[in-house]
Amino acid sequence: MSSQLPPSDSPALPATDGEAPAKPFMRTIKSFVKRAGRTTTGQAKAFEELGPKFLVPYQQSAIDFEALYADSTRATGQNYSKPFPLVLEIGFGMGEATAHIAGVLPDTRFLCCEVHEPGVGALLKRIGEQNISNIRICAHDAVEVIDHMLPEQSLDGVHIFFPDPWHKTKHNKRRLIQSPLIAKLARRLKVGGYLHCATDWEPYAQQILEVLTAEPLLKNRALAIHPELNGYAPKPHYRPLTKFENRGIKLGHGVWDVVFERI
Repeated sequence: MSSQLPPSDSPALPATDGEAPAKPFMRTIKSFVKRAGRTTTGQAKAFEELGPKFLVPYQQSAIDFEALYADSTRATGQNYSKPFPLVLEIGFGMGEATAHIAGVLPDTRFLCCEVHEPGVGALLKRIGEQNISNIRICAHDAVEVIDHMLPEQSLDGVHIFFPDPWHKTKHNKRRLIQSPLIAKLARRLKVGGYLHCATDWEPYAQQILEVLTAEPLLKNRALAIHPELNGYAPKPHYRPLTKFENRGIKLGHGVWDVVFERI
């Protein structure tokens, strides 16, 4: 589950790569909140043994993706001239869904941002247990990763699953999915690339749909194919039903997927 940090007093998200200055927020949105949690012995061992290969240090320059994923092989074992698809995930919680998706899409590379140390350790542990080679983790604020490490039109997809909904109206401004961030992500998607958000909080789903609809570089994939869903998308095959989500469905709670494409 994605999470966020309560805003600082900065007036706006910084503009980079020739982007026009973002419209001022009351405060700056971060992609995370520092949550309390204890790293287990198994997670600590995963940090020690797997961290050097799978953790990506934050840097203020673009990532060399070919070097970063040099040891990542295609599921078929064949050589292809077409490059690997690259997907950014913002906030993966404890990494259960991330590991599942990496297995379902073995020919896709995943760059996953999360600052919750037990969550990072848990995903590293899953990587070792499941012999996953197509994930790299950056334990840093995703907004800064986007600004400094990801060139424009470098991504084939973006996943943001169950970001903190900040239920109270007075806290809505703290939500991750807002226009300045979506503009940054849209510029970093290749033409035809996708942005997939999912939430179990209907008011947030409505806001996500509004924000993505307002971004001129994106179009709604579902409108023409599934007009009966009012702009929302069917759950894509790669996104698993988590234990939390299954419990909510049994209680009659909804889950909304929003999938837009870069034009």
